[in-house]
Amino acid sequence: MTAQVFSYESLVHAVSGAVGSVTAMTVFFPLDTARLRLQVDENRKAKSTPAILADIVKEEGLLAPYRGWFPVICSLCCSNFVYFYCFHWMKASWLKSRQSTPSTDLIVGIVAGVINVLLTTPLWVVNTRLKLQGSKFHNSDIRPTNYSGILDAFKQIVRKEGVGALWNGTFPSLLLVLNPAIQFMVYEGLKRQLRRGLSSLEAFIIGAVAKAVATTVTYPLQTMQSVLRFSVKRSSSVFSPVFNLLLCCRKHGVSGLFKGLEAKLLQTVLTAALMFLLYEKIASSTFRVMGLSSGHYKRR
Repeated sequence: MTAQVFSYESLVHAVSGAVGSVTAMTVFFPLDTARLRLQVDENRKAKSTPAILADIVKEEGLLAPYRGWFPVICSLCCSNFVYFYCFHWMKASWLKSRQSTPSTDLIVGIVAGVINVLLTTPLWVVNTRLKLQGSKFHNSDIRPTNYSGILDAFKQIVRKEGVGALWNGTFPSLLLVLNPAIQFMVYEGLKRQLRRGLSSLEAFIIGAVAKAVATTVTYPLQTMQSVLRFSVKRSSSVFSPVFNLLLCCRKHGVSGLFKGLEAKLLQTVLTAALMFLLYEKIASSTFRVMGLSSGHYKRR
C-alpha cells in the first residue's frame, strides 16, 4: 500500500498539474480579480469584465488587478498538487491497468476533491481575505481587514474569529468537489475518444470544454463560497450556508447566484485550457526523461 501511495508516477502528475496551474493562473490572474469583485461587492455598478477591470485600475492603481497574487498562487499550488496526486494515485490503485470509465473518473474525482478541500480550505480563506484587502468596495456592509501577510492573516483570524473561521465556506466547497470531478470526467472522456497522445491544440480545446461545462453547472455554489470565505462574521449554525443561498436568491433573484459568471468563464476556461496543455507536456516530457512508461497513462 505504501508503494502505491508514494509513487514517482503520481508525483510526476502532481508536480506537472501544480506547475501548469500556477503558470496559467499567473497569466490570467486579473480576470479572477474581476470575478471575485463581482461576486462579493454587490453594489458595484460595473457589470462586465473589461469595465470592472478599468474601474479597479482607475480607483486603485495599475497593479491592483494582481493584488493577492502570491497567497493565491501558494494556495493553488498546494491545492492542485494534492488533487492531482490523489486523483492519479487512487485511479491507478483502483483500475490496476484496466481502462477507466466516466463513472470511475467522477467517483475518484469527488473523493480526491473532498481530501483536497479538508486539507487546503484554510489557505483559500486566507488568500480570499488578502486578495480583497485594500480594495475600494461599494458595499458599506463589508468591513476592511488589515493583514501584513499569510501568517499574520492566519494568526488574526484564529485570534479574533476562532479556528473554525479558517474553514468558512467548507460546506459549499465540499459540494464544489463536483466542479473538478466533472471537469476531469469530461476531460478524461474526451481524451480517451482520441485514443492517442494529445497535441497541444487538442489538450487546450478539451481542457477548455471540460472546464466550461463544470463551471456553468456549479457556479451558484462558487458565488456562495466566495461570500462565505470573505465574511468576517462567522455563524455557528450548520444551516448558515443554506441561509446565505436563500438570502441571495431572495435579494437578487436566481440571477444573483450567477454574478460574475462571464468573468469566471473567461478566466477559468482559459486558465484550465492552458493548465491542461502545460500539464500534458510537462508530464509526458518528464516520463520520457525518467525512462518511465506512460502508455497506460495515455490509455486511461
